[in-house]
Amino acid sequence: MLKDIIEVKALSDYQLYLKFEDNLEGIIDISEIIEFTGVFTPLKNLDYFKTVKINHEWGTIYWENGADLDPDVLYSLITTQKIPEYYSYIKSV
Repeated sequence: MLKDIIEVKALSDYQLYLKFEDNLEGIIDISEIIEFTGVFTPLKNLDYFKTVKINHEWGTIYWENGADLDPDVLYSLITTQKIPEYYSYIKSV
């Protein structure tokens, strides 16, 4: 099972510092993994982007407009590990 996000900091541009419950940490450029359309449109505004918060119940990051990102995907990007196939299958059922 993958890990929850326990800390987030908005950095320059669309970069976020993330720390996971296993103390793994890294920086992700969100503009490389999302398109600023639909629920993500407001994130194009950097001031709004920087209002990112942690949803401790879900173990992920989110914005007040309802945009959020899967912590498993973020963890896999930071660790460069693939999400286990069985896990991807379970989430798609």
